[in-house]
Amino acid sequence: MTVREGNLQAPTRHPLDWQNPDFYNEAALFHEMERVFDLCHGCRRCVSLCTTFPTLFDLVDESPTLEVDGVNKQDYWKVVDQCYLCDLCYMTKCPYVPPHPWNLDFPHTMLRAKAVKFKQGDTRFRDKLLSSTDAMGKLASIPVVVQAVNAVMKNPAARKLMDDTLGIHRDQALPEYDSAKFRSTARPDSSFPSRAGAQTPGKVAIYATCYVNYNEPGIGHDLLKILAHNEIPSVLVEKESCCGMPKLELGDLETVEKHKNVNIPHLARLAREGYAILTAVPSCTLMYKQELPLMFPDDADVQAVKAAMWDPFEYLMARQADGFLKTDFVRPLGKVAYHVPCHQRVQNIGNKTRDSLKLAGAEVTMVERCSGHDGTWGVKTEYYPNAMKIGSPVFKQMAAADPDYISSDCAIAARHIQHGMGENHAQKAHPITLMRIAYGL
Repeated sequence: MTVREGNLQAPTRHPLDWQNPDFYNEAALFHEMERVFDLCHGCRRCVSLCTTFPTLFDLVDESPTLEVDGVNKQDYWKVVDQCYLCDLCYMTKCPYVPPHPWNLDFPHTMLRAKAVKFKQGDTRFRDKLLSSTDAMGKLASIPVVVQAVNAVMKNPAARKLMDDTLGIHRDQALPEYDSAKFRSTARPDSSFPSRAGAQTPGKVAIYATCYVNYNEPGIGHDLLKILAHNEIPSVLVEKESCCGMPKLELGDLETVEKHKNVNIPHLARLAREGYAILTAVPSCTLMYKQELPLMFPDDADVQAVKAAMWDPFEYLMARQADGFLKTDFVRPLGKVAYHVPCHQRVQNIGNKTRDSLKLAGAEVTMVERCSGHDGTWGVKTEYYPNAMKIGSPVFKQMAAADPDYISSDCAIAARHIQHGMGENHAQKAHPITLMRIAYGL
């Protein structure tokens, strides 16, 4: 093949043909999975990435033919269940992604399989419950209810019951809920003059996310303080629903579309008004930057939102390049063990969080490995041991730095890491909170 036919060009992504009825044809799915699995078997470069690939390769090695054709196709689901759609195999490992003629997209093959499984009704109540983050947040954060919910999550007997009945592992650290929801208590400041730079819009719209809104509103408040300190006008998105990532990971693509229909009109208006749209959860940012544009490639509003969506630290460092970011940091952060989440790594924005923390004076030890939590995957009883196994190298590397703080852009990854390291090892703080502390705000 010529060089241009090979894979020396930048990886690209094909739109997800999820509205085609053949997308849900199990026979067609198995045919494609066999093709993809055979290529992966012949390469095995991703064997150390997660538990998905060892599961596949063990099936092949234990088959009568020692090839993929010897694997019972019903066992393909064992591989699918181990995949949590981190996207790292596509973005960092695989040499056969498009534009290579073999056109291998392992994560979207697994996504298709999850969609087929969901369409067939083969989805547990627990999984539907855990992926309904917006609905659960609204209920659990009701002032009277929130105290009971948080107490239950700390009660060993209640956690054992949840483990036995729902399959939510009794030992996994779960985030608490907060009745003072971010969207109800936030006070964005739009009074500053908008100063656009060569790289940045001069005004910001905050998409809260389910997690910041219901679980850790302090992250959102800290972001608003940083923006105000830097005299960047900010507003909240007028109305929002879940970004859809939990439902995407479940394969419930029709519900993803419902969330998109709520969110995109408000976000697109802000995008066209010249706002940078920031979210403090990498999975939500990725949803708008990648997954929704691939699901709806012909939707002009979706594409406009994609162009306007920023990781907070991507925006802050671009603001620094424009000469508008204040560097009047007054409080030392000391040593920070910083974990880079998978869904931020695959955005290809560089290590902007690390750069921001170093700018603020922190001594940063950066760990670029999967934490093992991966959305709702790591709380499930059958996957919790693997979540701890995958996270083990991260726990060790973070602890080895003897840090003052442990931090990750993904708040649930940070909670999982703290759980794996031991609760008393170091203080956990989101990078946005660390920046607010460094500013002395």
